Amino acid sequence: MFTGIIEETGSVKAIRKGMKSCTLTISAELILQGLAQGDSINTNGVCLTVTSFDAHSFSVDVMPETMRSTNLGTLKTGSGVNLERALQLSGRLGGHLVSGHIDGTGIISRIQSEDNAVWYTINAGKEILRYIIVKGSVAVDGISLTVVHAGPVSFDVSVIPHTREATTISGRKTGDVVNIECDQVGKYIERFINAQGQEKRIDKDFLDKYGF
Repeated sequence: MFTGIIEETGSVKAIRKGMKSCTLTISAELILQGLAQGDSINTNGVCLTVTSFDAHSFSVDVMPETMRSTNLGTLKTGSGVNLERALQLSGRLGGHLVSGHIDGTGIISRIQSEDNAVWYTINAGKEILRYIIVKGSVAVDGISLTVVHAGPVSFDVSVIPHTREATTISGRKTGDVVNIECDQVGKYIERFINAQGQEKRIDKDFLDKYGF
């Protein structure tokens, strides 16, 4: 598990491509401290397993399913990536619980500055937007962000200067593809209810009926 609080940004040092997979070697510094083979590293929001490392970089294997469902296939040598080590239970949960299992991708459709903040509008499919709620949490390329607006085809987040400086979002442009992981709570609630044999989807009428 992760928190969505990015520890550092790394740089893709090398990419070894298979037929549908790849191996990434990523240059880093901070997250290498205490690193062991088999550790999990959240890389642009994707939980990946360290297969090898040295004093300046680590390598991870990316399987075909991950290549299909995330933006890792768009990375090039020199691309920046957000990095976070797995959460220690003795640490502070500064963001929200992030699994590193991407629900899908979205496309940045608008970037707009407002005083010290920058707004990002992200278009996404219905399978993602159904779990996006105003004032709820969402992980975008592994960054824990708060949803400010949610609509039928997109959602908006507002990013403070520190987050822009500490992550790769500052280099994002309109048209860029980003990894999205929705908050787990809504998905679990929906799954448990459907497991009880209820065909009805969760909507406002359903929540009103049961006192939420």
